[in-house]
Amino acid sequence: MLKNKKVIIFDLDGTLIDSIGIWNEIDENLIKTIGNGTIDNIDIGNQRDTKLKEYRKCEDAYLEYCGFLKEKYNSKMSKEEIKKLRYEIAEDLLKEKVDYKPNAEIVLKYLKEKGFILVVASSTNDHIAGYYKKDNKNIINKANLEDMFSIIYTKGDVKELKPNPEIHYKILNELNVKPEDCLIVEDSLIGVEAANNANIDVAVIYDKYSDSNRNEINKLSQYQFQDFKEMLDYMKEELE
Repeated sequence: MLKNKKVIIFDLDGTLIDSIGIWNEIDENLIKTIGNGTIDNIDIGNQRDTKLKEYRKCEDAYLEYCGFLKEKYNSKMSKEEIKKLRYEIAEDLLKEKVDYKPNAEIVLKYLKEKGFILVVASSTNDHIAGYYKKDNKNIINKANLEDMFSIIYTKGDVKELKPNPEIHYKILNELNVKPEDCLIVEDSLIGVEAANNANIDVAVIYDKYSDSNRNEINKLSQYQFQDFKEMLDYMKEELE
C-alpha cells in the first residue's frame, strides 16, 4: 500500500474527524427549525451527499443545498438565512464535541515520523476547517492539523467539489508528484470516486454513515480498513 509512495492525502470529515454524525445532528436540528418535516439521521447524510454532488459545479454548493432544504421542508426563510442558521447551530458542536476518530492522530504521527508528506484534501468549508485548526481543543491537543500537514486544501481552494478530482490535481501540481506517488485515505463514495478520477490509489476507513454505498465503495477502493488501528497494524507490517 505504501510502497513507493511519497504523499498521503487525507479527507477530513468522516475520515480523520468523527463528524458525520454531528453534521447529521446539525441538519436534523436545522430541518426541525426551518419548516415542516422530519428525516432519519442517517438518511440526512445520504440526502446531503446526493445534493452536494448534484450542486458541485455551482458557485456555492452548500447554499444550493440550503435552497433544496427550503423547498423540501416548506420553509419561509431564504436559502441565505438557512445557511447562516446552519452554521450558527454547528459552531459550538464543531468547536467542542467533534474529535478525531480513534487512533487517527497516532497514524498521522507515525506516517510523519516515517517521512511521508501529509496533505488534507477536503470539501469542508474554510471556516469549519478553521474551527478544527484554531478552536477545537480535542483536535489541537492530540495532533494539531497545521503541525501534521504540509498542505491543507478545503472548499475555498477549488472551483469544483469531489467527486471532481480538481483538488487532487492541485496537490499533484503543488508538490510536483505523480498519481502513483500518492495514496488517498477516504470514507465516502464521493471521496473514493474523486480518487479514482485522479487515478490515485485509495484506502477507505469505515464510517457507518457510508453503509448505504458500502458495496460500491469496496468495489472502487484498493484497501479497506475497519478503523485506524487496523490501518496502523497494516502499515507497520509493511514498513518495519
